[in-house]
Amino acid sequence: MSHVPDGGPGQGGASRVGAGILLSRLLGFLRDRIFAFYFGSSDYADAWGAALRLPNVLRNLLGEGTLSASMIPIYARYVEDGEEEAARRFAGAVLGLLAAVAGVMTLVGVALAPWMVAVFFPRWTPEKQALTTTLVRILFPMSGIFVLSAWAMGVLDSHRRFFVSYAAPALWNVALIAAMVMGGMFWGLGQRDLVVLLAWGALAGGAAQFLVQLPFVLHHLGGLRLSMGRDVPGVREAVRNFVPVVSARGVVNLSGWFEVFLAGLLAPGAVAVMRYAQTFYMLPISLFGISIAASELPELSRLDARTREALAGRVSLALRRVAYFLIPSTVGYLLLGDVVVAALFQTGAFGEAETLVTWGVLGAFALGLPATASSRALSSAFYALRDTRTPARVAYLRVGLSLVLGVALMFPLDRLGVGGLHLGAAGLALGGAGAAWLEYALLRRGLRRRIGRHGPGVMPVLRMGGAAALAAAVGVGIQLILPPAHPLLVALETLVPFGVVYLGMAGRGLRAGSAEPSGPGTGRR
Repeated sequence: MSHVPDGGPGQGGASRVGAGILLSRLLGFLRDRIFAFYFGSSDYADAWGAALRLPNVLRNLLGEGTLSASMIPIYARYVEDGEEEAARRFAGAVLGLLAAVAGVMTLVGVALAPWMVAVFFPRWTPEKQALTTTLVRILFPMSGIFVLSAWAMGVLDSHRRFFVSYAAPALWNVALIAAMVMGGMFWGLGQRDLVVLLAWGALAGGAAQFLVQLPFVLHHLGGLRLSMGRDVPGVREAVRNFVPVVSARGVVNLSGWFEVFLAGLLAPGAVAVMRYAQTFYMLPISLFGISIAASELPELSRLDARTREALAGRVSLALRRVAYFLIPSTVGYLLLGDVVVAALFQTGAFGEAETLVTWGVLGAFALGLPATASSRALSSAFYALRDTRTPARVAYLRVGLSLVLGVALMFPLDRLGVGGLHLGAAGLALGGAGAAWLEYALLRRGLRRRIGRHGPGVMPVLRMGGAAALAAAVGVGIQLILPPAHPLLVALETLVPFGVVYLGMAGRGLRAGSAEPSGPGTGRR
């Protein structure tokens, strides 16, 4: 069988990252199926979706993406140069600073939870606001623990130990599944008590996620020397790189909060439907976009920035690998998204109307999938070049356009719907999709000035797109021909042929395709 071109250590790293994420995501799907059974698109589902988003400010500001930009290039260079003591001191100082900042922000978040809920969800009933406040106060400490887990991930990524840190979130999903099964099946809790128990399970799962990484981290560090020392070599540079990324993350986080606020102004169920759709939207981004970007960052950081051709070739290969997986994901969600949603969620309180509306929102999100995932890889290239400002500036533009388009589209689309649910959330998703393509174009242009021409290649992308369209046509045809059946059976009957046809058609083209050339005539402008 044809395969994705070999990318050296980054290829194997992406496979291990993808394997860890896949394990976590499979358990995440099981978690969400159980959640859909108990909560559907009810007020409790809305409250849970909002409570997950509000404390996420900690993870967004200080978590994986920020540490990838500021910590990994410096730490990986120490490791590559054999400076183990410097690497150990640097890692300890970063952890000390992160723990202090995350601790303060957690306390502030817990104290301000009632105010945040009242501001972001003014149209919700007092009972719904009170429940959301309770959940937010439980989940803020969980987000603080996630920051520590992201630090551990940065250390392990630099040592090419990818699987452990990306599989660790599986424990978080296990904790949530256990909370719902025990509370709902064995203890017979009502929806309100069950969702509160779910929050406590999430907090326990976050602690387990960090603790399972810790022995592996200590093994590579040979012990840990915590400090707050700004005089530790590398820390000042990390802080300088940290500031523009944190500011960009802050804007992105405010955008995410504003999206939740806007969804709260729409018809009931909009927050819940957005969360269900984002579960599918994030799957290919996590499995392929994040896995490729995460595995490439340490490798790109080890390359000499003056070796422009090597950098351009590596980035081109990463973009081609992203396109190989994200193009069929986009086409599949657009044409077979109802099959996917029904197979996972259509049970208990989640009916056919919820399936159709979630498909509509998912299809809107899917339009931006290739751009969003590719931008992850492009940002890794900038971070490897010790440039965190360019991705940050582009993020500001993306967020602004996303909100403008989302607000313009959400209210007209909220007039459309099925069974009491409306499509206003699809407007927000379309705004994000359009802005994702702007981000991709600007990052490509900025990187071209630094390393020359690069890209996935026109012919490979056309071949992948054609293969995905043909595969989707086969899946839709089978869906129309075969008689109605259980959603899981329909998914097997349509999605398996879709995957087989795509792999058979696109694999050979990917292996033979070449990226855009990078040569002497393509220097900096």
